Amino acid sequence: MKAFVDKDLCIGCGLCTELCPEVFEMDDDMLAEVIVDEIDDADADAAEDARESCPTEAITIE
Repeated sequence: MKAFVDKDLCIGCGLCTELCPEVFEMDDDMLAEVIVDEIDDADADAAEDARESCPTEAITIE
């Protein structure tokens, strides 16, 4: 699985980094970014929680 963040939709709330710091972090512009190429199975549920919790639906997971 791969995660993507749409920087045009991200408002920098940081919720995804709180829910899944193994996959997301804030960049220099204080917008979320994905820090892994592939989501580990152990982090899949947390990454999905981050996607579902994103207030602007900026996160997609494939």
